[in-house]
Amino acid sequence: MSSRNAAPPSTQTAVSSGGGCLSGFVLPPLVVLVVGCLLAALALGSPVTAEAVPAAAPEAASAQAGQPAGGLAPVFTPEVQRWAGEIQAWAAAAGLDPNLAATVMQIESCGDPQARSRAGAMGLFQVMPYHFAADDDPYNPDTNALRGLAYLKRSLDTAGLDPRLALAGYNGGISVIGRGEFTWAAETVRYVYWGSGIYAEASGGAAESSRLQEWLAAGGASLCSQAHARLGLP
Repeated sequence: MSSRNAAPPSTQTAVSSGGGCLSGFVLPPLVVLVVGCLLAALALGSPVTAEAVPAAAPEAASAQAGQPAGGLAPVFTPEVQRWAGEIQAWAAAAGLDPNLAATVMQIESCGDPQARSRAGAMGLFQVMPYHFAADDDPYNPDTNALRGLAYLKRSLDTAGLDPRLALAGYNGGISVIGRGEFTWAAETVRYVYWGSGIYAEASGGAAESSRLQEWLAAGGASLCSQAHARLGLP
């Protein structure tokens, strides 16, 4: 995952450097005073009003990981895009960027709601059995998303909104967030490598993800092929 977000640019209003319009005047008559101010303002190119008008703050390029964003980036595979509407609703309910939620779905199941790992993780977000209530259906997409994204949000909050560490916590357990990366399991290191690259490109407005293509070539394509068939996509 990418490093912590840079601090936003200062929103302080700039102060005009031309000096006060009364500088150099010794209490002239009112008309002369007004004319003098107007001439000084025109010469300096500064506004006549005494109060500076603040510039509009630029719109952020993408939402932070812990804030819901407007839509899903186009970088994800068709199997994940099939869930775009649901991902946006699930992420909004959890207080997450949908692109972060989609990144997790991408590398966990590639959108296969029936996916199951050798370790016993289940469904779209590959949630472990102990995260479910006794009456939950782990393969129900809404239930799976509810449990999985709640854990992702907890991991993100523990990581101080650092999406890279949040991904590490999602894969390796939240306790890894406070430990040195040299202690992480090889699987977690790989998971963070794939997830951080995909999320950085998705949240950065890229049209496609080179890291996602790398993940597909490294074995992710077989997972997506299974998801494609299960979803009945053309």
